[in-house]
Amino acid sequence: MSHEVQQTIERTFQQASRHVFASLVRALGDFDLAEDAMQDAFAAALAQWPVDGIPENPVSWLVSAGRFKAIDRIRRDAKLGEMAVDVSQRLDAIREQNETRSASGIEDDRLRLIFTCCHPAIDPSIQVPLTLREVCGLTTDEIASAFLTEPKTMAQRLVRGKAKIRDAKIPIEIPELSELPGRLDSVLSVVYLIFSEGYSASRGESLTRSDLSSEAIRLGRLLLSLIDDGEVRGLLALMLIHESRRDARTDSAGDIVLLEDQDRSRWDQALIREGTELIEQSLRSGRFGAYTLQAAISAVHAEAQTPAETDWSQVIALYDVLLRLSPSPIVQLNRAVAVAMRDGPVAGLAIIDAILRRGELRQYTLAHAARGEFLLRLGNVEAGREAIQTALSLSSQTSEQRFLAKKLAKL
Repeated sequence: MSHEVQQTIERTFQQASRHVFASLVRALGDFDLAEDAMQDAFAAALAQWPVDGIPENPVSWLVSAGRFKAIDRIRRDAKLGEMAVDVSQRLDAIREQNETRSASGIEDDRLRLIFTCCHPAIDPSIQVPLTLREVCGLTTDEIASAFLTEPKTMAQRLVRGKAKIRDAKIPIEIPELSELPGRLDSVLSVVYLIFSEGYSASRGESLTRSDLSSEAIRLGRLLLSLIDDGEVRGLLALMLIHESRRDARTDSAGDIVLLEDQDRSRWDQALIREGTELIEQSLRSGRFGAYTLQAAISAVHAEAQTPAETDWSQVIALYDVLLRLSPSPIVQLNRAVAVAMRDGPVAGLAIIDAILRRGELRQYTLAHAARGEFLLRLGNVEAGREAIQTALSLSSQTSEQRFLAKKLAKL
């Protein structure tokens, strides 16, 4: 196999495997069958592309190959023999449509699958995790980490979600406009979690995963083209402003650079301007919520030329509104950092200690890291070292571990 073909197949798998999967789920109506068909399609590519050459549209080729591999798989299974005719007929009915669809049409299948996973018939506690697993390809461990849940518990939820879609024959489609609002909150949650995993990966060597954050932004833009909603604008703005800092968040060795230490000249001003305009539109609409408020907080940071110029009082005021609208220990933690920046580490430490005493965020790395930083600024080196050691023991992200280890080494 030529190096070029191998690289193309690897790149296509990394960038488009979930697009292929989403299209196959739509065609087959079965998650497990679609997963097998996708794997079969890539195996076929490994065998055929070195001989026949790389197809003009690799993603469409893989979708088509996966469809026929699924038919073969069903026919080979004697227990499902009666189903083979039915599935073949359904696939033949959409053959022409699938073969002529553009790459963008295939990409939009991911949005269809998101709406399917967020169908009202599915338990709300399952909707978002199911989408992260099936649409984005996150592992069960990664999803469990994002939800502060045991992997075994999360795996059981995912199995129930897939079974519900199969048994209830939930259609894999973007709902009518009248049905969009009822599913929008869950869909926005999914898109933001996709972005968050891409912006700050829960595990692995790299701090970020640009493929996920880029996909989340693309889905945000697509959602905005479907529905004129303030919170869709707010979420897109939040992602754009966060994304503007990507290049400044790590140094040449891939190590974390904190917000206050970042080279702000490297922030992408075009993304900041676009995000700020979306925030203003959302606020003017009067139909905004938590995402718009978070975006506004990010915009305050983006407006400051230096860390010293940050309007911390405005940041705290926005967090106060956000807490009333969407109470969360994570929001409280972020507010504690802002309070510490304005009023000193004692004030911030008191808030974090209260959160931890309630039993919240005890397994959350950043809570202990922030607590350790405040203790160090107060000169309490021993307690600060202990808090940072706790943060290190809870971290599963390599660059985060290096950052905390270096801080400990300096002590």
